[in-house]
Amino acid sequence: MEALFSYGTLQQPQVQLDTFGRLLDGEADSLIGYRLGQVRISDPAVLKSSNKEYHPILIHTASPDDEVTGTVFLITQQELMRADSYEVDDYARQEATLKSGKTCWIYAASNSANLVD
Repeated sequence: MEALFSYGTLQQPQVQLDTFGRLLDGEADSLIGYRLGQVRISDPAVLKSSNKEYHPILIHTASPDDEVTGTVFLITQQELMRADSYEVDDYARQEATLKSGKTCWIYAASNSANLVD
């Protein structure tokens, strides 16, 4: 199983059903050294699923004072590929270590992310 840290729309039941075909169980955790920004979503399928035009996005700061709370879900490799398809190009999947010490996948701002103020 793959551990995926979610801090945004992947926590929404409808997004989970549309993306994974099931509701996910998870545990609360947090990520140090990141803050949340926003991106504007234009992908019609993502907009329909999340019902939100603006989505949160992780921005790496390396500051120990910055912390983002979220949920860690255990998903299959195939489900991780579905999550990759759900996340638009503004996001890049990378490995990270959570406050709990667990290693997981996160979706953070890509180098080409169009952040919204």
